[in-house]
Amino acid sequence: MTSVLRLARATWLTRPRRVALALPRMLIWALFGALPAQVAAAEAGTSCPPATAALDVGRFQDGLRQASDHGFLWRLTRDGRTSYLYGTVHAARDEWMFPGPRTAAALGASDVLALELDVLDPDILARLAASARARPDEALPPALQERIDRRMAAECIDPGPSRAYAPEFQIASLAVIAARREGFDPAYAIDVVLALLARQLGKPVVSLETPEAQMAALRLPSRAATIEFVESSLDDLDGGGAGPLIARLVRAWTEGDLAELADYGRWCECLRNDAERTAMKRLLDDRNPVIAVAIEALHARGQRVFAAVGSLHLIGPDGLPVLLALRGFQVVRVPLSR
Repeated sequence: MTSVLRLARATWLTRPRRVALALPRMLIWALFGALPAQVAAAEAGTSCPPATAALDVGRFQDGLRQASDHGFLWRLTRDGRTSYLYGTVHAARDEWMFPGPRTAAALGASDVLALELDVLDPDILARLAASARARPDEALPPALQERIDRRMAAECIDPGPSRAYAPEFQIASLAVIAARREGFDPAYAIDVVLALLARQLGKPVVSLETPEAQMAALRLPSRAATIEFVESSLDDLDGGGAGPLIARLVRAWTEGDLAELADYGRWCECLRNDAERTAMKRLLDDRNPVIAVAIEALHARGQRVFAAVGSLHLIGPDGLPVLLALRGFQVVRVPLSR
């Protein structure tokens, strides 16, 4: 960790700082935008979550220095080389977005950082926005779209820009945004900080998927399934159920509780109907083989890979540790001190 921090300090003091300062606005806000807090609060009749704290050079260096390990880490060995598989969460507290000593050491020992999508790449971000845009045949019934708009306003997000995007994307974004009420902000996603740190260390950052493929997985196969999924998701959001569920998921991540994570399907209340079950299969099981092939291809080219993906891609018989073991990797979980 010391060598990683030393190099990061040196590069942060000499390289442009615009990426770091813009970081909190490069995720959901890049597509939807945030309303001024007082306007949103007045419209929604509620108070806004705490504002995102800007990530500057001092916070970055202090965060690395003080970070503890969270999440799940596996060592992948094949062909005489070691790569790593790391499970992340896409919303967290600000102090959790920095990699701890063992996580940073694994990144430092790797040649390339591989993420689901590298959202610090302007091309990736532009393609994500383009592929997420709604098609004419995806328009929701007016009353249902109005429910989404009200939910956006309640979370202090301008509902206007969101209407341009596919309903499934609107719902996925709302679910992450709602986590701010529990103290977990998408602006504090550790995978984005890993992308920033890898760049400062001079390591290439690659995407394991394409934005187009991710959005194809997110979209449900029929209009009826989309409407059913949106209605049930909004019921959860309006009832205040989404935030606590995300909080439970994040707790499992920060404590490294793999058994709790593996039991996600039982307690998530997200497999109650055909639309929800289809959405989960498309988002996890159907994508995992593609991600496993991409990790294997990078490793086979002689690169030591640090692959960071959402933690739900790691569980079950179709999870990445199992799939990579079937592809000939020796897969060993690395204990992380908390």
